[in-house]
Amino acid sequence: MRPIVAIVGPTASGKSVLGIELAVRLNAEIVSLDSVQVYRGLYVATAKVPLQQRCGIPHHLIDIIDPDQEYTAGDYARDARRVISQIEQSGKQVLLVGGTGFYLSALEGSLFEQPVKTDQQLRRRLKQIMERRGAAHLHKMLARLDPAAAARINVNDWARTTRALEVLFQTGRSITYWQGNHHPQAAELASRIEVFALSPPRSELYARINRRVDEMFAAGLVEEVQQLLAAGLSPNAKSLMAHGYRRVVEYLLGQRDYASCVEQTKADTRHYAKRQLSWWRSRARVNWIYAFGDDVRAVEEVLKLLLLTK
Repeated sequence: MRPIVAIVGPTASGKSVLGIELAVRLNAEIVSLDSVQVYRGLYVATAKVPLQQRCGIPHHLIDIIDPDQEYTAGDYARDARRVISQIEQSGKQVLLVGGTGFYLSALEGSLFEQPVKTDQQLRRRLKQIMERRGAAHLHKMLARLDPAAAARINVNDWARTTRALEVLFQTGRSITYWQGNHHPQAAELASRIEVFALSPPRSELYARINRRVDEMFAAGLVEEVQQLLAAGLSPNAKSLMAHGYRRVVEYLLGQRDYASCVEQTKADTRHYAKRQLSWWRSRARVNWIYAFGDDVRAVEEVLKLLLLTK
């Protein structure tokens, strides 16, 4: 089987440009590896490539859910496996392009796969219990029902405690059971994924991030968020917690002024880029490309390294 090429790296490093150029050369289709681009209605701060700039290359897993919907890394893994299979059956190369390392880990089988989607009503009930009686009470519930899982979760880690309870109530089995049962296709996919990570000069990357944020605000980011909120989207929606959107929500709620909104968005995005680079550096096998994706050297370097991996 041919390798699955993953173009990753920090935000504003040029992943999309590089991905399209490689797709043209490799007769490939692109599968987004981005946790914000999945949402319909979010455009200005998501860096989705406009249709007219995609050079006819199909892009998958973009604009697939509404911004008020829940979409997990497990959902992504299931959807990505299906799309990858369809692309390969058509005889084309698969290109994963994006910066969400957690999605790639899920695709490779690092997460357990619960057979049913999260029951949002159950989640709300558990959250209410936690808010009313505290994380320790929630943990005591888990200890009574699933002592093995409780023993591995800190008493104050209410998020993991809640997840363990959700899995137990919905499936009748411990989260420990599901964590030991990965999807059979995951290992095969993981063995074929070749990661190429962009790492341009840090000062230039930060300068690009700052310019991009200014361009986003000039392009109507505040107005986009206003429209989403006016349409009924909760300001606490997961989709609006992403960098680029969270501070705008705070500004519209009167929690910060406009100048602070812009500057904090720049700082958030720079910090996010740093975390992304740290994530990819922690990975065992990565081919590093020390350039921006729109640098012609990046294309040639990926193609050269790809030949060496065959």
